Parts: sequence; structure tokens; C-alpha cells
Amino acid sequence: MQAAIPQIIVTTEAARDVAQLGADAVEKFAGQSTKKRIIAACLILFIFVVVVSVVIYNTGDLGKYQERVAIRESQAALQGVTDPDQIDVALLQYPSNRYLKLVAMAASVVAETNAASEKLSKDVEPPALAKDINLGAASRSDLETLSRDLKTAEANAATFLPRYTALLNAEREKLEDFARSLHPAADVLKRFLEGVNQWQAETTDLASKTLSARGEFYRAYGKCVQILLGEIGRYSVANGQFIFPFQSAADRYNAAAGSMASAARRIAELQEERKTTVQSQRKRWLHVVD
Repeated sequence: MQAAIPQIIVTTEAARDVAQLGADAVEKFAGQSTKKRIIAACLILFIFVVVVSVVIYNTGDLGKYQERVAIRESQAALQGVTDPDQIDVALLQYPSNRYLKLVAMAASVVAETNAASEKLSKDVEPPALAKDINLGAASRSDLETLSRDLKTAEANAATFLPRYTALLNAEREKLEDFARSLHPAADVLKRFLEGVNQWQAETTDLASKTLSARGEFYRAYGKCVQILLGEIGRYSVANGQFIFPFQSAADRYNAAAGSMASAARRIAELQEERKTTVQSQRKRWLHVVD
């Protein structure tokens, strides 16, 4: 026996009510979903901003920490160092330390400049002047050659400084470019470049004074030679001293020889002063990170 299936009769108006109810439910659900997505997106954005801020802060803090470590390393490594060769040994211990690289580079570049300036200095004098010359045994030809060489040396000394300045300008550019490429702390870079300026000002002043003294030496030496040329055949030599027939010639020669000796002493004093300046500059390089 089969049971009859009851029929549900829905009027048109009721159907519309049911349909409207379903639409409202869907719209309400969709609105809630959109709000949730917006809230989730805002939360994710907030978390992202916080994370980025923390990373930036920690990165900056890490950079400062690494900077302090590098400075402490360089200070410890340079403790007691007095010779440029020892700087290279210290750099072998900490090959990535930017400050040790800076000090090592400065010592190397300055050494190159010193070598180049020494060559320029030697080129001032013709090779013959470097030899020991016995004026008492010199012939007229020897004295004439010596006189020409002394005039050449005096002229070269007068034009030396611009060439030396060009060397220093190249040195300054090389030092600054390398220093900036290491990205050191601003105060360290400032001290380093100020040290370069001070060093170059001191060495330029010494070079100027030395060239002036050398010029005086060559002039006085040339006067001695000219007096001998003027009196050749009339003077004699006894116990390493010239004997002139006239006192006026002796006086002129002694005055020129005195100026020559005074200039030679001044040159020696300036050379010692330069050694002291070089030692002082080396100490400044070593303490650039203090």
C-alpha cells in the first residue's frame, strides 16, 4: 500500500518572500566576507610595517655594532706599531678591516710619493755633481764644466716645487678616493683627510725651505768656482787650502765658501726636520681611528 505524497502549494507571493529572504542572506554573508578580507589585509599590512621597521632598526644597530668592532680591532692591531711593515702584518690578521686597509693604503701611497719626490730631488743635480770633486786639482776645463752644472742645478731647484706639488695633488686624490671607497665613519674620514692636508702642508713648507737652501748652496758654490777660474794660474794649494796672491780674492773666496757651508748646514737641518715630520705623520696615520 503506497502512502500518498502530500503536495505543498506555494503561492506566488510566498515564493517572492522566500526568494527575497535568500537574497538578503546572500548579500549579508557577502558583506561580512568583504569586511573580513579588509580587516585581514589591514592586519597583514600592519604586521609587514612592524617587521620592516624592526629589520631597519636592527640593521642600523647591527651596522653601528660592526663599526665599533672594526674600530676596536684596528686599535688593538695597531697597538705598538711603529713601522709601515708592521701595518701589513696587522692587516693579515684582519684582512677585511676597513680601517687597517685605510692605514696600510696611506702608508703605501705616501711611500710611493716619497720615492717619486726623491727621484725628482736627485734629478735637480746633474750626475757630475754627485761625485767628489777636488777643486785644488781641477783644471780649467773641469772648473768650467762644474760651473755649468751648478747653474743647471740652481735653475732646476727653482722649478722643482711645481713638480713636487703635482705629485702631492695626485697623492691627495688617490688617498681621498680610496678612503671614500671604504665607507668609513664620517668622523674617521674627516680626521683622515685633515691629516692628509696637514701632512702635505708641512712637507710642502719643508720642500720650499730645502729648495731655497739648495739654491743658495749652488749659487755660493758657483761663486767659489768663478773666483778660482778668475784666479787660475795665480793661486796655489797648501794643506787643503787655497793661497791667493791678493787678499781681495781670498776674502771673496772665503765669503762664498762661508755662504756655501751655511747653506749646507741648513740643508742638513731641514733633512732632519723632515725625518721628524715623517715619523709624526706615521703616528697620525696609526691613530686616525682613535
